[in-house]
Amino acid sequence: MHGCTTAAVIFFFFMTAFPACAAVVEHTFVVSHMNMTHLCKETRVMVVNGQLPGPAIEVTEGDSVVVHVVNKSPYNMTIHWHGVKQQLNCWADGVPMITQRPILPNNNFTYRFDVSGQEGTLWWHAHVPLIRATVHGILIIRPGHGAVSYPFPKPHKEIPIIIGEWWSEDIAQVDTTVSYNSASTINGKLGDLYNCSGAMEQGYMMEVEPGEIYLLRVINAALLSEYYLKIAGHKFTVVAADANYVSPYTTDIIAIAPGQTFDALVVADASPGRYYMVALPNQPPKPDFQSPVLPSRGILQYSNVAGGSQSGDVPMSPEMPDNHNNMLSFYFHGNLTNLHHPRHQPVPERIDERIFITLGLGSVCRNGRQSCKRGDNSLESLIVATMNSMSFLLPNVSTALLEARYYNTSNMDWLQELPDVPPRVFNFTDHSLIPAGPKEEKLEPSSRAALARRFRYGAVVEVVFQSTALMQSDSNPMHLHGHNMFVLAQGHGNYDMARDLARYNLVNPPVVNTVLVPRLGWVAVRFVADNPGIWYMHCHYEFHLTMGMVALFIVEDGQTTNTSLPSPPADIQAYGNANNLMPDKYYLQNEER
Repeated sequence: MHGCTTAAVIFFFFMTAFPACAAVVEHTFVVSHMNMTHLCKETRVMVVNGQLPGPAIEVTEGDSVVVHVVNKSPYNMTIHWHGVKQQLNCWADGVPMITQRPILPNNNFTYRFDVSGQEGTLWWHAHVPLIRATVHGILIIRPGHGAVSYPFPKPHKEIPIIIGEWWSEDIAQVDTTVSYNSASTINGKLGDLYNCSGAMEQGYMMEVEPGEIYLLRVINAALLSEYYLKIAGHKFTVVAADANYVSPYTTDIIAIAPGQTFDALVVADASPGRYYMVALPNQPPKPDFQSPVLPSRGILQYSNVAGGSQSGDVPMSPEMPDNHNNMLSFYFHGNLTNLHHPRHQPVPERIDERIFITLGLGSVCRNGRQSCKRGDNSLESLIVATMNSMSFLLPNVSTALLEARYYNTSNMDWLQELPDVPPRVFNFTDHSLIPAGPKEEKLEPSSRAALARRFRYGAVVEVVFQSTALMQSDSNPMHLHGHNMFVLAQGHGNYDMARDLARYNLVNPPVVNTVLVPRLGWVAVRFVADNPGIWYMHCHYEFHLTMGMVALFIVEDGQTTNTSLPSPPADIQAYGNANNLMPDKYYLQNEER
């Protein structure tokens, strides 16, 4: 860090004020392989600075962040600063071939960005297919210098809780069509539900002192699943979501989807002892594909100094829900409301654009054919993930799109507009569409293109995301880069504007960067397109992302310098191209070009 110059200003004859002192927080991230052993198997893992999870970045609101990324891995690399708004700084968003050329092996690149106007829990991760499973870490923004502290009781300690997955194979060798993880993790540890030749795997241990308050900064860094988190004998008071304060909400369970973060207070008010902390992945019931149920558990233990139990005592276990119980997630997210706070803006009442987006699976014919056999077992078609029956496909380009747009080196006519509505209207939540069959096959045909939507600067955009039952019935955590979204309402079944507008919360809706679209349901969000650049909107389930559930939201420049994207940093051209982000068969967007 370096200091800032402080000047004393005399107000009349009695008051001296000192301006805030922002800092530059600097890190070096070395991305490389290392071998780790779990479940009796040594696995090659991609990590940052030899750590899993990676190093924490801790800053104060108003600070600047500088991260030097040194790529010692065999793959092209970028880092995305998940939830950082990057106001007038789309260049640092870290999406390969969209905002920058990826960092080639044995090369480096420096990210520079500010964290002004935000406070709370965010995170960072690789934005390369699958690699974020192990290349990720927490980003904590504390209230600014001289600012009032948290709008909740001061915690005794702040504790990151990062939920993830363990893959017993090199993640670069994963076949996204059939693979699933080998275990779940809490802070990189598998826990004692897993063993190697009878020896229990180590679990995360959280030691507490009786009567103290702890702030848990919870992140779901998993590729595949939403998780339910519980601690036996204790309750959570949720106080923030995606670095935005919410009205304190007390619950015994947190439902957190990939990409989301929640801040929750836990009071150590139980009898001194040991209590299991359990993270359980949920999934839709049959006829959807059923992956193994692989929870992780750690232990909350009261300190021995304060009369904690002996380490040999069996910890108390929480009663976990059925892993198919999606209603708990629906109610958890529906109970969140915005906390009145100086940083929070009112919901914009004027709407400039409305978009209705269906989310699901579909198929395209291989080798560019116009017709083909469809269904699960067809070798003639390729399963894709879609938005309004279109799957994102980035063409072969040698220049990142943001760079090309800024310098007008390409008019990008090949971008295809994301339509206001899907091309076909049907009963989107019809359960009979989940399994393959004649009814479902008629709705499968999809197209692939570089899907984009342009917005004028300052436009107020309302998006209704509609989950569908087409070939699956999963929920979808939709993440918008560069902006926050007001979550106005959610519901089950098919969205009906005439009926559902009355359900909108226009007073205190939660504000997030990642919104969970419920299984066989919908969610309505609103955002202001006030950050010029090219921003990713995508599902944070990794396989949905790699299969094409992506669109580019392009925000045009405003009328002034302060509302226009500035010139790129001098070192933005870290040379790479779209074809060698990962081996082709694992980067499904590029398959069968």
